[in-house]
Amino acid sequence: MAQVQHPDGRIELADATSIHGSRFYNAELAPVPIERRTWTTYNYFALWMGMAHNIPSYLLASGLIAIGMNWAQAFLTITVGNLIVLVPMLLNSHAGTKYGIPFPVFARAFYGIRGANLAALLRGLIACGWFGIQTWVGGSAIFVILGRLIGDSWTGAAEVFGQPWTMWLGFLLFWAFQMVIIWRGMDAVRRFENWTAPLVTVGFLILLAWVLVKAGGLGPIFSQPSQLGWGADFWKVFAPSLMGMIAFWATLSLNMPDFTRFGSSQRKQAWGQVLGLPTTMSFMAIVSIMVTSGGIVIYGEAIWDPVELASRFDSPVVVVLSLLMLGLATVSANLAANVVSPSYDFSNAFPKRISFRVGGLITGVIGIAIQPWRLISDPNIYIFAWLNFYGGVLAAVAGVLVAGYWVHTRTRLELAELFTERGRYWFRGGWNWRALVASAVGAVLAVGGAYSEPGAGPFPADGLIPVLRIFYDYSWVAGLAAAFVVYLLLSAGRSGSVPTTEHSNKEGTSDRPRESRTDPAAVDG
Repeated sequence: MAQVQHPDGRIELADATSIHGSRFYNAELAPVPIERRTWTTYNYFALWMGMAHNIPSYLLASGLIAIGMNWAQAFLTITVGNLIVLVPMLLNSHAGTKYGIPFPVFARAFYGIRGANLAALLRGLIACGWFGIQTWVGGSAIFVILGRLIGDSWTGAAEVFGQPWTMWLGFLLFWAFQMVIIWRGMDAVRRFENWTAPLVTVGFLILLAWVLVKAGGLGPIFSQPSQLGWGADFWKVFAPSLMGMIAFWATLSLNMPDFTRFGSSQRKQAWGQVLGLPTTMSFMAIVSIMVTSGGIVIYGEAIWDPVELASRFDSPVVVVLSLLMLGLATVSANLAANVVSPSYDFSNAFPKRISFRVGGLITGVIGIAIQPWRLISDPNIYIFAWLNFYGGVLAAVAGVLVAGYWVHTRTRLELAELFTERGRYWFRGGWNWRALVASAVGAVLAVGGAYSEPGAGPFPADGLIPVLRIFYDYSWVAGLAAAFVVYLLLSAGRSGSVPTTEHSNKEGTSDRPRESRTDPAAVDG
């Protein structure tokens, strides 16, 4: 089961058929052969453009405006948050490009072959929630577009569960369209991202142009005062808001190996992300801030939902064009950020029974069952409850992966062993208790003190665990730092890698002594 290291540092198995018989293997989870690792800097830039330019990204900045920040405060919060989350994202991306493996297989090296399912399903279930949110706002855009084209018979249809039945129909149509694309596989997702990326930007520019005209230019927009000032009232909400901005991409900071496994080099995937994430999110923040602030000038209130704002436009042509572009933006982001990852995650749980396509369908069903319309009903719930809570939990997983890969194993893994029962990554019964303990400590410290202002969220005002309340304002940082430290402390003194000979490409981690036997991987790959 020798593995070959190429001059650029990327590694593949010399004979990939050696792992085909493993019950922890399927074609989607298998290491990508070098000849299929073809994604360029543009592919990753376009991927981020597609993922960042969407309605939930827009809601980050508009939500900050709605809770009282001015344009400068909102832009500062979002920009700093994205620069911070880019660091663990790039650190975890490295393994995908080097070994051609997706996130759930990467997690096996530290959580164990079975334990990786815990980390993967945590990420996957949150992605299902995001898939539902994106699909709901996309369905809302369809509802408004068809309402302008058909008239009151569409918008005034009989209500079912508190919404017009036509709204539910738009939601289901939007859901079905996405399922068709994901059923066609990963290449279809990549092609869709490439050609929709420029169109997405057009939709938001149409929205911005209309608001600028109606508001009388940039002057009135940027003169909107902060309701919080720059004193204690602002800094009180800055920290939890910053954690929310980081948490927005905490999911991708874990599962970027799902995409970087196709990278043609470490340099290209890294530059694609460095150029893609901060720039596209900054653009999205500026557009959202100006549009929302312009809405205050025009309508006297902060309308944080762009679909609702667009529905007030006078011109049906502008309404249809802007919402059509926003709809494409939402599909692009949803496929990349919220379907690809859980598809792999669910497939990892039952490799022989759940394919990438079936995993995508499971994601779609759970995305409906989670009732996403409730999660975006209020900016306080969206930012301080939904984003902050799951961000703290996933930060603990990220802490384990970064500590394990970069510090404990020094980026050395054994590809074949990631699919081998009772091998190097089997630990005890397929679980690495050290990673589980570190994740639990990090998650409890991060979100154990979850609290909400009275009447503004689902948590008690004193926090779930009052003594930990102070950490919830820094949930992502607390979770990542605690899990990172605990994992390294528990793993101290244990071998993180095996020495390699001059001609050997075998690298890895171990939780137990290797059996005394001749290792076939010692043969020159």
